[in-house]
Amino acid sequence: MKQSKIKNFLLFFSFVFVLISINSFSVINRDSEKIYTVAKDGSGDFQTVQEAIDAIGNGLQTTTKIFIKKGTYKEKITVPATKGPITFEGESLKETIIVNDDFASKKNADGKEFGTTGSSTIFIFSDNFSAKNLTFQNDAGKVGQAVAVLITGDRAIFENCRFLGFQDTLYLKGQQDDPSKTKDIRHYFKNCYIEGTTDFIFGAATAVFQNCEIYAKESATYLTAASTPEGKKYGFVFIDCKITGEAKSQSVYLGRPWRPFAKTVFINTEISNVIKPEGWHNWNKPDAEKTTFYGEYNSKGIGSNSEKRVSWSHQLSKKEAKEYSIKKILAGKDNWNFKIK
Repeated sequence: MKQSKIKNFLLFFSFVFVLISINSFSVINRDSEKIYTVAKDGSGDFQTVQEAIDAIGNGLQTTTKIFIKKGTYKEKITVPATKGPITFEGESLKETIIVNDDFASKKNADGKEFGTTGSSTIFIFSDNFSAKNLTFQNDAGKVGQAVAVLITGDRAIFENCRFLGFQDTLYLKGQQDDPSKTKDIRHYFKNCYIEGTTDFIFGAATAVFQNCEIYAKESATYLTAASTPEGKKYGFVFIDCKITGEAKSQSVYLGRPWRPFAKTVFINTEISNVIKPEGWHNWNKPDAEKTTFYGEYNSKGIGSNSEKRVSWSHQLSKKEAKEYSIKKILAGKDNWNFKIK
């Protein structure tokens, strides 16, 4: 009888322990799937995007989603480096807009100019940031450098997003200020729309643009200005993209080297008549012609005539083009297995 009581007690204790464990696991699960809603009309958890970011604890290993309802959110936003994985999801691509109007020569509250970096609408300093179905914009207009998005974190993913501006729209800053650092800075853009006039995709990061539209606005001059650090195998790579625009015929360059080891490659890209026949510019740095790597493979469209490209650019062979698979470009030291969330 005594043994039976002990056995029953142990069974009861085990049952209670299992219930506690299940309940604890449920809490963890719910926490790992935390979603904040931002709505201008007050129907969500927060009325501004920055409030939602600030509410997320530092150093979390699980992803926090910020769902942003339709509306124009005029904010200057910072995603600190201390944050864990964060996902922005807009309710509507064209009706969910994050916008600000600072520009490089504009004075801040201290009377100092913002500069190119400081002009950004959103600063993404954290790793593992992602966004989909929304618009990032700097609507300062034709006033010089005016950044919409600046990224210094690693492993950023954007799907079905728009980046609107004029000069310096998308700043993939990377580590250009300290090329000796070895950390990978990688970004992946899929099904995105990016517009601008001058150097509107620029910076030091390694980035893949897949199935994106690159739109040269009126008075556009250069699409890209990479500053790839010396020793990096990849810079900006455009795969299955389209270059379109309202700029004058044959008035825009594919790119110019902000730094001497700039790398930019277009794979299977449809190129409209806005692109100059020579394709690339050396930014008045003859020596950069020896150190940059500008290439194309299987370009299509009116602006794709390879025979008139500058002699120091490259037309890749089929074998060389195979080195530009998305997996190889973005793998890095940690073999990043990126996924659209």
